[in-house]
Amino acid sequence: MNSICKMLNIKYPIFQGAMAWIADADLASAVSNAGGLGIIAAGNAPGDWVREQIRKCKKQTDKPFGVNIMLLSPFADEVARVVIEEKVSILTTGAGNPGKYLKEWQENGIKVIPLVPSVALAKRMEKLGVDAVVVEGTEAGGHIGELTTMVLVPQVVDAVNIPVIAAGGIGDGRGFAAALMLGAVGIQVATRFLVAKECNVHQNYKDKIIKATDTDAVATGRSTGHPVRSLKNKMTREFQKLEKNGATLEELEIIGSGALRNAAVEGDVTSGSVMSGQIAGMITKEQSAKEIINDYLTELSTIINNSKELVDFETN
Repeated sequence: MNSICKMLNIKYPIFQGAMAWIADADLASAVSNAGGLGIIAAGNAPGDWVREQIRKCKKQTDKPFGVNIMLLSPFADEVARVVIEEKVSILTTGAGNPGKYLKEWQENGIKVIPLVPSVALAKRMEKLGVDAVVVEGTEAGGHIGELTTMVLVPQVVDAVNIPVIAAGGIGDGRGFAAALMLGAVGIQVATRFLVAKECNVHQNYKDKIIKATDTDAVATGRSTGHPVRSLKNKMTREFQKLEKNGATLEELEIIGSGALRNAAVEGDVTSGSVMSGQIAGMITKEQSAKEIINDYLTELSTIINNSKELVDFETN
């Protein structure tokens, strides 16, 4: 049995990525019911909202699901306590170091899986005693690092002895197969689940993802040290113009403040931030979470069955 599936008691090694303002109980439960690992994104939400989503998810699935805690959130301490009280079994973390919470979480039986963008951070997380890591390449949507998935995953696999889950740019079963060949034991997918029928993101957001081309996902904010990948629109153009003209961090933060919520909740895909990975150009339609997972698995199976042909050439 796949090591991460055994550890988390899930059927398939497919995580649904945490997307603030988007990944709620409805999406998480649908992914878990389909055999993957659904994840509720706490984002900057207070503890009461997270508690409500956890309880709702438990009513909608009897399968394991997780919660993602953004450690820079002003409510991080509060949410860290809520997940213990609500007996959540799996946590992923981002935007910070989970060290101060780790002992108490694990004493309460919680598996902790941080997201990391570098070898150094993966090694540090292993020393802390986390259970696995999600390794995310720059192809992903939202806040990103610099290294690509193809380069980063094998380096982390070689550097640590805990399971590695690959993320960033994994748009179908071919990407799934590639991640496994690089040494990962599973994958995390976010952008593809944006168009899941159970995803409550605004329809305008879904439509923009479906209509996107291969060059529509761009990174802004590199000058700030915290780049974000989203789809081209009026907001990204204004942001890039300000960056080019040497705008201050405060000026840039004004444009970015609340921009994701405006797109995801209000449907403003012109001036809001439509965070998306580079795989957006591969997505052509809405599907159920189950259909999405089945597509990954079917394509992966086809590749495995045809693997002899892939390596059937002269090597001497």
